[in-house]
Amino acid sequence: MTHPDIHFELRGDHQEVAVIRLTRSAKRNALNDGLILALRDLFETMPASVRAAVIDGEGPHFCAGLDLSELKERDAGQGLHHSRMWHAALERVQYGPVPVIAALHGAVVGGGLELASACHIRVADESTFYALPEGSRGIFVGGGGAVRIPKLIGAARMTDMMLTGRVYNAQDGEKAGFAQYLVPEGQAFDKAFELAVRVAQNAPLTNYALMHALPRIAEQPADQGFFTEAMMAAIAQSAPEAKQRLADFLEGRAAKVKTTP
Repeated sequence: MTHPDIHFELRGDHQEVAVIRLTRSAKRNALNDGLILALRDLFETMPASVRAAVIDGEGPHFCAGLDLSELKERDAGQGLHHSRMWHAALERVQYGPVPVIAALHGAVVGGGLELASACHIRVADESTFYALPEGSRGIFVGGGGAVRIPKLIGAARMTDMMLTGRVYNAQDGEKAGFAQYLVPEGQAFDKAFELAVRVAQNAPLTNYALMHALPRIAEQPADQGFFTEAMMAAIAQSAPEAKQRLADFLEGRAAKVKTTP
């Protein structure tokens, strides 16, 4: 896939990791409709070799949000359809073919935070900061942030950010739940890629279950969640690759779990 604002490449011994880099650095990688639609198309046409993906931003910032210079005046109906277009695109990130790791640095603001929240793992470096300035702009989140961001940090924190313009730095953001990993400045991509290589080694059906089943189970009533879990567990363990991996473990050919030094 080619797009002027995205650099896409395959890495790894078997081209199993897709690297997706936003390349509007002069605009702090602000998102316009063309870029959002390109992300949607990319995840819908991901090469079969890919088992994990990394989303990064060129330059000092991951993504500073919606490109307000391209914001068009819309009536209510047009605004509704525009928001739903963003929903469909970012749903392809969250519920697409492979797990996605975001390499966060600099601004992760507005729509950039909505994009990051659609990813499955977020790695932030110490330059990262998070904000939702929509409240001061007279607008409201429209790319799925009202659903995804409270699941990371809680509705009360998100309300505070939008009412007051509060900005979280990297350290406070990691404690609040924006990111699962915090690394020194300049190391977010390397850590995200390292994780993507590790994730790509998992059984594809297990990764699929974690992406598609787990978030739905978490929102189901307990009795439904237990039943869905049982079905997913049965499906996953029936895969030939799962049977081989279990045999390797039982016969001593697989590494055992241990703490890292």
